[in-house]
Amino acid sequence: MSARSLNKVQLIGNLTREPELRYTTGGTPVVTFGLATNRSWKDQNGETKEVAEFHNIVAWNKMAEICQQLLAKGMKIYVEGSLTTRSWEADDGSTRYKTEIRVDDMILLDSKGKQGAGFESGSEKAPVQEVEEVEEVIPEEETSDEDPLEDSDLPF
Repeated sequence: MSARSLNKVQLIGNLTREPELRYTTGGTPVVTFGLATNRSWKDQNGETKEVAEFHNIVAWNKMAEICQQLLAKGMKIYVEGSLTTRSWEADDGSTRYKTEIRVDDMILLDSKGKQGAGFESGSEKAPVQEVEEVEEVIPEEETSDEDPLEDSDLPF
């Protein structure tokens, strides 16, 4: 019997960029965006220090489409998922690596949704759709054993 293991990530933070929706060559939707989290502490002199961590987030299938529709830069969200690390060969022949959080669950923490994402009213940058207030988004069960990264031609 093998030892148990756990790969689970829970983050609360703000989107650092607009979600970018793409499709693999097989037609699978995938969305990527950045999430910033902050940590603060007091140093030896009693001064408060703060540092931001930046995370690469990826969502697949229905969750990708939901993220694209509801999320916008600046919004505060909760994401739950797992760490994944991908590698690829760069143009110069070197091997590159990228660690991402693959989203299993997402909860909006901004009550106004995409409309309240820090955009000024009337701003041309804010493509606003009428969306009912959503508190929690739960993905449908994924039944496919297919690894969507295998048929991906995405360079991120």
